[in-house]
Amino acid sequence: MTREKLAEGVKEGMADPTGLISQGRGEAFDYLMGERTTEPARHAEKVAAAMLLRAENPVVCMNGNSVVLDPEGLIALAEAVPAKMEVNLFHRTPERMEKLISYMESKGAKNVLGRDPDTRIPGLNHDRALCTQEGVGSSDVIVVPIEDGDRAEALVAMGKKVISLDLNPLSRTSRMATVPISDEISRALANITAYVKELRGKDAEIDALISSYSARKTREGEIEAICGYLMSEFSKE
Repeated sequence: MTREKLAEGVKEGMADPTGLISQGRGEAFDYLMGERTTEPARHAEKVAAAMLLRAENPVVCMNGNSVVLDPEGLIALAEAVPAKMEVNLFHRTPERMEKLISYMESKGAKNVLGRDPDTRIPGLNHDRALCTQEGVGSSDVIVVPIEDGDRAEALVAMGKKVISLDLNPLSRTSRMATVPISDEISRALANITAYVKELRGKDAEIDALISSYSARKTREGEIEAICGYLMSEFSKE
């Protein structure tokens, strides 16, 4: 189903063909995790929810893959926090931006940013540095599903707390992110949204989650989960 969605998104001009390669890489890691949310990912999703609730200007970023794969999940998370939504693309054209933003609006998203960028992310070249000051430019916590590593690094360099959704715990994005979440996008979005609702108003728990969090331990835990799942194949009778 996921592959069909992306293939159709490419045909419609919303997803770039390179997005298929990115998705394939991610699916490989999902298989190695047993196509389930691991405990390290679940904890990171809860921490992500805590950070979003503490944020002054949280933003949910979207690219072609994320819009095609789970527009409803993106909207549900943004509404639950609440957070602004902004489309940012590596392969950017006015036509593609309009298609993606219009598609999100047709799904019920309101005030989607990205049509009229008025600032840039320092350290990035070409059009992928373009963003809006209202959204990404002034954000303090930002969710970046299926993001490029150098862009994630540039956002962290701006002082932003970056929550990444990237199935590969060894990717540059996962290494750079404040909270790296190695989980399939729909599962991750649903879990973070549920935790936002669960944690709202629980200030002490929110503070404890944020202060005790270790991105390194999350990534280590993911590798251990992968190894454990693979070795379980040989413990079956």
